[in-house]
Amino acid sequence: MQSEEARHHMIECQIRPWNVVSDDVLTLLQQIPREFFVPTEYKELSFADIEIPLGHGECMMAPKIEAHVLQCLDIHPGERVLEVGTGSGYLTACLAWLSGDVTSIEQHADLAESAAEKLAALDFEAKITTGDAFDLDEIEIFDVIVVTGSLPQRTDFFEQHLADGGRLFQVVGSGASATAELVTAVGDNSFKRKVILETALKPLTNAPETSGFSF
Repeated sequence: MQSEEARHHMIECQIRPWNVVSDDVLTLLQQIPREFFVPTEYKELSFADIEIPLGHGECMMAPKIEAHVLQCLDIHPGERVLEVGTGSGYLTACLAWLSGDVTSIEQHADLAESAAEKLAALDFEAKITTGDAFDLDEIEIFDVIVVTGSLPQRTDFFEQHLADGGRLFQVVGSGASATAELVTAVGDNSFKRKVILETALKPLTNAPETSGFSF
C-alpha cells in the first residue's frame, strides 16, 4: 500500500501539474511498477522527483520528464520504436506498453542484461541489444525514436532513420542551454522541430563536440 500511495502522489503532484493528461500515459504510470526497475539502494526514491543513479554515470530520468516525453511522442500500437539508451528498462517498458514493437540499444552490457531480465519478468517484449546506436544500418526505419542522453550539438543521424510522420525526441546542448525537442518527419527529407521543454540530460557517453560522434 505504501508504494501505491507513493505512486498516486507522484501522478497527482508531479505528473498532472506538468499538464500530462493523456489517458494512455497516466494508465501506464499507474500500472507499470517503476520501483521494480530502480536499483535496490534507491528503492525509497522510486517515485521522487529526481534522477536516480544506475551506475556508469547513467541515471533514470525524473518521472515527470518521462511522462511528458511519452505524451509528446503520441505513440500508437504497432508503431516501430527505437530507444537509444536502455538504462533501467523502465522507459523501455513504457514504450513497449504503448507500441508493442521496441528495439532498445544500450552501451553498457550489465545494464542491458538487467533491463532485459526485468522486462521479461513482467512479460514485456522488447529487443534489447548492446552496442552503438550509430552503427544502425541505414535501411533501419522507425516511427518513433527516443534518445535518452543529450547531444552536444544537433545531428541529422536519427532524423534519417525516421519514417514519414515519424517522431524523434532528443535533447540538444548541455547545462542551462540544453533544450528538449520533438522532431517530426514531414516528408521529402523535411523535418519540423518543436522545443517541448528545457531540461539537461547526461550526455551520450563519449560523444565528442564535433559531428560524426558515436554513442
